[in-house]
Amino acid sequence: MSATPLRVGLVGYGLAGSVFHAPLIATTEGLALDTVVTSNPERQKQARTEHPDVRVAATPDELLARADDLDLVVIASPNKTHVPLATAALKAGLPVVVDKPIAGTAAEARELAALAEERGLLLSVFQNRRWDNDFLTLRRLLAEGELGDVWRFESRFERWRPQPKGGWRESGDPAEIGGLLYDLGSHVVDQALVLFGPVTQVYAEAVVRRAGAETDDDTFIALTHANGVRSHLYASATTAQLGPRFRVLGSKAGYVKYGLDPQEAALREGQRPDTTSGWGTEPESLWGRVGSGESPLTGGGRVEPTLPGDYPAYYAAVAKALLDGGPNPVTALEAASALDVLEAARRSARDAVVVKL
Repeated sequence: MSATPLRVGLVGYGLAGSVFHAPLIATTEGLALDTVVTSNPERQKQARTEHPDVRVAATPDELLARADDLDLVVIASPNKTHVPLATAALKAGLPVVVDKPIAGTAAEARELAALAEERGLLLSVFQNRRWDNDFLTLRRLLAEGELGDVWRFESRFERWRPQPKGGWRESGDPAEIGGLLYDLGSHVVDQALVLFGPVTQVYAEAVVRRAGAETDDDTFIALTHANGVRSHLYASATTAQLGPRFRVLGSKAGYVKYGLDPQEAALREGQRPDTTSGWGTEPESLWGRVGSGESPLTGGGRVEPTLPGDYPAYYAAVAKALLDGGPNPVTALEAASALDVLEAARRSARDAVVVKL
């Protein structure tokens, strides 16, 4: 890689920008966090405290006015801004990383992909959950044939938040692209597509459970993959008893894994990949089990060590793509395929129908 790191402008310093993107950018070889964009004075102060060398801009226009001083723009602002900001950055001649979901529709995602291709620029989507510890472990089990032919994939992203927190993520305004279907649903659908490929039909239920909630907070998606695998995906803020993160059932064995990857919690606590020993590892008590014929909760099957999670791998791949011509870790067209499924799920839930793709 070049001795001079690529200068990165980060738009947005809320949860996504401050907890995920800024720490990962700042600790990736070949990248340097140059500028943070936020109009909030408290977040400006936070950015300067956490990253003393960073410059602060109040608006994206202020950032893009210095496009010649930058090598990459990362968009971690609210969902409704993703398309206009990515478009503006690409037209300014800058490669772009966009947090998920890249857009509200698959058509918009494909338009962005076409613009990036036309300009010869990288456009990547931050699907960090591809580097969760349990997902990496499951991919290895599948590659080694440990489960045989997979018949059903169950994936849960469940929380217990009986009181709405408010904010744009829980807004009922369609323009905000809020709700769990597009938030946590973006993760579970992306993972299912990576593991088992294209989908032929979609059934979904999206319910508003909590008093005062404006958009879906309890969502279920059933996918039929072209290869015959059935994916059952759950995203909920109203789950009083959490289920397994993964339950994968195959012709030889199943894999059951409880608990969330520890990297988000570590980042929230201020830990950093470059200074934390054993980054992404979890205690053996949380390791999953592989077996058949008995519940893992009663000792069935063997303990399966969980591979370390590796969020830093995403930005390392982005740096390699820009500096050495490596592959884009998550393309906009992959994100568009996930949005095809999410749009079908939204229609299915609204009209109580199975949608064929």
